[in-house]
Amino acid sequence: MASDGVTASAHDSEGYSWSMAFGSPHPGLAGVVAGPYCGYTEHAEHAFRRREVATGRVTLIISFGQPLDVVEMPGSASDGRRLTSFVAGLHDGYAITEHHGQHGLEVPLTPLGATRVLGAGHEIAAECVPLDDLLGRFAAELTDRLASAPGWAQRFALIDRVLLDRADRGPRPDRAIAWAWDQLERSHGQIPVNLLAEEIGWSRRHFGSRFRSHVGLAPKPTGRVLRFRRATDLLAAGPVRSISDLAAACGYADHSHLVREFRTLGGCTPSEYVRSQLPDSGGIAG
Repeated sequence: MASDGVTASAHDSEGYSWSMAFGSPHPGLAGVVAGPYCGYTEHAEHAFRRREVATGRVTLIISFGQPLDVVEMPGSASDGRRLTSFVAGLHDGYAITEHHGQHGLEVPLTPLGATRVLGAGHEIAAECVPLDDLLGRFAAELTDRLASAPGWAQRFALIDRVLLDRADRGPRPDRAIAWAWDQLERSHGQIPVNLLAEEIGWSRRHFGSRFRSHVGLAPKPTGRVLRFRRATDLLAAGPVRSISDLAAACGYADHSHLVREFRTLGGCTPSEYVRSQLPDSGGIAG
């Protein structure tokens, strides 16, 4: 259902239930926010695990109380951390989280948008960083204001205003890097890195260094993540004819290459990924 521009979904099963509200960000945040806002309330009688796969996004979580445990995040110092409000940086891997109930707001940011509104880029790559480490006292103030708002429409309007203000005052991305990111994303990570460097007029080494400082990952692993996201998007959209066809559509050499990438970037096989989809926009079971 929809109300005040907010759409909602809900799920209720034995021992676990959730409701989610979705709202579109202000048009002025194009290139900063990567998708709809998601407000969520989850209840769990027992510990509930969710799988977070590589997406090419920076995720801002503003929690209204309950903590979340990072049970598994290979290659990251955040493995095993307990967090409340935090930012999950761009990551070429996966994470397993666990909680006993949640209430809060999720904002998907582009990597360049995260640098602009949070003032952090490569420093948070492959890490989950407490929000107050990035925003100081303002993190608690923002959380209180959002939690006190009467509904999701008002919360989404508030986060719009905050992000628009921070984007206006934040650092603008290098135009060449912004162009390169756009090309990589449009091609789902399939454009060769050397062609991007040649088009800009930089050496591949200089391009890689500048790109990583702005985005968080170097161009090649960024392209790898974007190819993987294309594959997960196609799987989530509905049945595919075969894994080999999926591999070819996403630029993988063969079926085996795709399966290896799923194990590294998702911690599962493509078939396991499909079976783990939770109903009603619930994400992926861990």
